Amino acid sequence: MASKMSRRSFVVGLPLVLGACQGRGRGTAPLPASLGFGSSAAPASSVTSDVASEYASAYAPITDGGFSLPGIDYQNFNARYLRQSVRYFTRYPVGTIVVDPGKKFLYLVEPRGRAMRYGIGVGRAGFAWSGEAVVGYKREWPKWFPPAEMIAREPKLEKYRNGMNGGPSNPIGARGLYLYQNGRDTLYRIHGTSVPSSIGTNASSGCIRMWQQDIIDLYGRVDIGAKVVVLG
Repeated sequence: MASKMSRRSFVVGLPLVLGACQGRGRGTAPLPASLGFGSSAAPASSVTSDVASEYASAYAPITDGGFSLPGIDYQNFNARYLRQSVRYFTRYPVGTIVVDPGKKFLYLVEPRGRAMRYGIGVGRAGFAWSGEAVVGYKREWPKWFPPAEMIAREPKLEKYRNGMNGGPSNPIGARGLYLYQNGRDTLYRIHGTSVPSSIGTNASSGCIRMWQQDIIDLYGRVDIGAKVVVLG
């Protein structure tokens, strides 16, 4: 791979990032392209009624894999973090995932200078990373395996040493995209979250968080082997 994952604490602090990112386990209709109203900083409640209706459908409560997921109260979030088709010119090929941690955006590159953009939550200070990887594999409702270091810090997690089954309370959420580099698992994931308020913030232990409805949507659009670029 042309560039390597870089993070000051990638090697020294690697065990610390596994708590919300380690997992393995068992899409959805595309959002209408009319949701390309750009990067407005205005509240979502200011969008047109037609677009608001589409968002209400996109972020409605759903049943997936036998689990009930609550809706996202999208009107209480900044509109910039809602899933939308935007103009996006890049040198990366169609199908590439480009993560911009600074802006809290994830782009899925589409044809003709466009991308599907999603709001994300990213790593806290000390856990930020950048570089290139590929989607090694992907899972629906994956199990979560807290690392030994986390169990040592939080003994109550001992019961999950052999894995927490997939479900809404699982830290990996509804879907997991597993990032690999040079054929090896980086232990970083793009995954769902049951904490909607963490989107648009630096809240994770290095992984990329998305709303459940958004990670389900992205999962259905992304192929195994897709290139992933995390900007520095």
